[in-house]
Order: sequence, then C-alpha cells, then structure tokens
Amino acid sequence: MNSRADQLKVFFLPFPVSGHMIPMVDLARLFAMHGVNVTIITTPANAFLFQKAIDRDANSGHQIKTHILEFPSAQVGLPEGIENFNMITSHGMSHKLYHALSLLQKPIEQLFQEMTDCIITDMFYPWTVDSAAKLGIPRLVFHTAGYFSQCAASSIKQYAPLLSVNSTADTFLLPDLPDTIEMTTLQLPRWVRTQDGYAQLMDRIRESERQSYGAVVNSFHELESAYEEHYTSITGIKAWSVGPVSLCVNRDAADKVERGNKVAPKENEWLIWLNSKECNSVLYVSFGSLNKFSTAQLIELAHGLDASSHQFIWVVRQKDKDQDEGWLEDFEKHIKESNRGLIIRDWAPQLLILEHQAIGGLVTHCGWNSILEGVTAGLPMITWPLYAEQFYNEKFVTQVIKIGVSVGVTEWRQWDEEAREAVKREEIEKAVIFLMGSGVQAAEMKNRARELGNAARRAIQSSGSSQSNLMSMIKELTSLKCGRS
Repeated sequence: MNSRADQLKVFFLPFPVSGHMIPMVDLARLFAMHGVNVTIITTPANAFLFQKAIDRDANSGHQIKTHILEFPSAQVGLPEGIENFNMITSHGMSHKLYHALSLLQKPIEQLFQEMTDCIITDMFYPWTVDSAAKLGIPRLVFHTAGYFSQCAASSIKQYAPLLSVNSTADTFLLPDLPDTIEMTTLQLPRWVRTQDGYAQLMDRIRESERQSYGAVVNSFHELESAYEEHYTSITGIKAWSVGPVSLCVNRDAADKVERGNKVAPKENEWLIWLNSKECNSVLYVSFGSLNKFSTAQLIELAHGLDASSHQFIWVVRQKDKDQDEGWLEDFEKHIKESNRGLIIRDWAPQLLILEHQAIGGLVTHCGWNSILEGVTAGLPMITWPLYAEQFYNEKFVTQVIKIGVSVGVTEWRQWDEEAREAVKREEIEKAVIFLMGSGVQAAEMKNRARELGNAARRAIQSSGSSQSNLMSMIKELTSLKCGRS
C-alpha cells in the first residue's frame, strides 16, 4: 500500500438510480481495496442504500468514506427523502429530480477543489469534464453499460441507417460493427428517432467522454474483446475493462444480501424452496428496479410461466402488487399448491439467488448489470428489453455471445411508462420451454453461458484481465499525481 503522502485520492460521483449507483459504489469499493483513498459524493437517502458496506470496508482498514450533500427537496417541490429515480412515482417528479441534481452542481464543484487527484463520474454529469480541466486533474467516465451498446449507438449516430427504411418495423443493418446486427426503428430509443432535447444531452455526454482522460467500463475483455477494440478505435480514448465489479467486491453473504440495502425477503423461504429443487431446474424472473408493467401484461406473464410447466421464482414489484386487484394472490396460492413457483415481493438478493445451483436460467429486461450478473452465474437468458440501451443489449446476448432467446418485444418505451404492446402468454411459454428444455440449441447456449461464467471469474483473479487493467489504471493515475507534485 502507498504511504499516506503518495496515496491516490479519488472522488466518485454516482448518478442516483440503482442501475448506475450500485455498480459505481462497487467500483469505488474496489479502488479502496487496492489502496486508494476513496470519497463517494452522495445525498442522505442514497447513502442509506449502501452505507453499511462502506462502513464494513472502513472498519477493515480501507480508506473509504461518503461525503453527504443535503438534497434540495424543498426547493424543487419534492417530498423529503425522494432523492433517487427509483423512488419517484410520476413523470413530473422525474423533472424535479433532474432540476435538484442541477442545483447540486455548484456544491459538488466546490467539493472537487478539496485535495483530490482524480474524479470518476457517471456519464450523466458531463459538466465534470470542465471541472476537472480547471483543477488540472483527470476525469474518468464510468460506463455502467457495455462496449457493444455504445458501439451500436455510435453506428446509428454516425450512419443514420434508420433513414434507409420505409417502415418503423423494417429491419436495417448497423454499419461498421464487428458482427452483422440488424434492428428496427421501433427498437431504438425515442430520442434517437425524434432528436429531441434528450438527444442534445447525449451529444454533450459523448463530447465530454472524448474530452475525458479515459473511460472505466463494467465489462471484461473475454466478453467483449472485439467491441472493446472497436470502442477505443471510434472514440480515441483509453478504456479500462474492470468488471464484473459485482463479482470483485461482493464476496460474502452480507454484501450480497445488503446490496441495495433493501429489506430482503426471509432467507429461509426462498433458500429452503430452492434447496428442494434439482440443479438447473428453476427459472429466475426479474425486470430490474424501474420496470412498469400493466396488469394485463402481468397476467399474461403469470399464465405463460404457469403453462410452461417449469419451476420459477418471480420478483414482483410493490407497484405491480398494488394494482393486482386480487388476481396475484390467487395465482400465488395456485403455484404454492403445485409447488411450481415462488413469488418474492419487491426486492430479492439477486446475486445470492443466481448463484444457487437450482437456478438454470433467467428472464431479464437486458439491463447491463443483470446481464453481467447472469453471465457471471453462467446462466442462459430469455431477453425482454424495455428501455434505455436494453434493445442493443438484447442483440448482444442473442446474436453476439448467443446465450439468450428473445421473448419477442418489438418496441422501445420510456422507463417510466407502460408498454403499448403486451407479450402474449403463448410467446412466454414458448421461450421458457425452449430455454429450460433439453434441446440441442438450448444445450449449446447453456454451455456457452457456463464458459463465459468461468471466464468472468478468471478475469478478476490476480493474473486476470480485469484485475490487471485495474492495477494498471491505478498505477497510471498515481504516476500522474506524482508528476503534478
């Protein structure tokens, strides 16, 4: 470990939504475990979600702490304690939360002026590249998505292939990618189709990325080697693959259960249930922390799972439970009687469940964190993308690494709105039977998934690609610090 005088000091600035915040906190903890003095800038309600893990690390002797900034709830008209996009209940609250984050820019910039050698921020803080330039320190952007989705988005931005088709349902080729990938206009983010204000924000984010010292990516070389190379080629910036970060730092049960710091379900219930099942016989069904389904879609999903005759664990969000009108209780009673399924309310210790030997596959919304966690566990997937870069991720899972089958979603939507289409129970049943069955194609998927899971674990070992990249990055940043001294 470096002496205190030479110790690298890094500020981390996560974006307040679980899919971005949790992996960045994992990254910050990873830095601290390798001798870096780490400060995570956050607000009270967000700190509550991960403070126990930080305290454990600090008590173990790592130099890591949180710096709490008061959140301007009253100024923007938000209820006290609503400081995270996972907590909001309306589109109007989303705008207020964005406004509140903009009000925090000045105190964050003032904080940067304290003794720090480097800032690592989420992509949604493009202004931090200017802050770092003023201070003469490096700014690194942390990508919570993989290389493939960024390369796909860049292809669409540069070549506009969607203009070559007559219908939003017609397929077009994404030019200049290592693989042959086709998409439809309906699968693209709405801001790409309409070039609205959000498109301008994304342009600013891309520009700030190019002006940064480099990028830290939650991926590993063996998973995306061709797209890692392609990304650095088209952006011209350094990139370090250091993932899967969840695998690097969450190595004991306490970390895995408290990741996100929600109230976990009773361990005995889900663990006893899984322990009673055969290896690879249970399908895990979860759509992340921001999904929003209509009652009609939830009912189709329930019937599709039931009709497949395969066993499953389904994580049902509290919002969905509130609108169930009693049907969900009846369904839960039915699957308990048949011992075919288990429903977990609102939140589940996903890392622990996915690594259980009874789990044989998962239904995923194609968020990058969930994909990485599934890959790490060596599991094949049923893909059900919803928003953000998830339709790109679906192409990666089904066509590049070929460990997944699509359930058939055709249209991208905003993260805070219900889907216009409903995936029918027959399509769900078909996908589950295929993935959990014993067919040749499914077996090949399962073998590839297991191989990738083994590769993920090798990547974080002492001689692995991600571990080597991490040490190289810390060494380089430390050299920059010494050069400025």
